[in-house]
Formats: sequence, structure tokens, C-alpha cells
Amino acid sequence: MSDFESDLPSNDRELQEFMMIEQQKAKVHEQIHEFNEICWEKCIGKPSNKLDSATETCLTNCVDRFIDTSILITQRFAQILQKRN
Repeated sequence: MSDFESDLPSNDRELQEFMMIEQQKAKVHEQIHEFNEICWEKCIGKPSNKLDSATETCLTNCVDRFIDTSILITQRFAQILQKRN
């Protein structure tokens, strides 16, 4: 914690921490949205009634990467919180 933060009243520090967490959440949501767009553009060439096997495989891989990314982000947030405490 910086000298500035230690001089803030408790409520101001809590507000600052809340704002930081909300900004991080917004960044995560933005990254997820971007990731979804990339997967959609990569996997769905032209929409049809049925998924072909290549499209299905591509979407499965995208979902797997989405899960991997979510786990990585969650672990990173946990590390950040541990360092702050």
C-alpha cells in the first residue's frame, strides 16, 4: 500500500479498492467479449442449419480455451488479492 493510501480514511480506501476491483471486472468482461468475437469469426464461416464436424471441433476448442483463460484469470486475481492482504 502506498503512503497516500495509508493516509486515506478507511471509507476512502474501501472505495478505492472497490473501484479497482470493478475496473478489473470490466477488463475481464471486455476480454471475454473480445475472445468470443474471435472464436465466432474463426469458427463460424457461414451459418447453416447444422454444424459440420470442423465447426463443432473449432467451437469445442474455443470453449476449452475460454475455460482455460477463465481459470488463469481467476488464479491471477487470487494472487493479486493474496499480495494485498
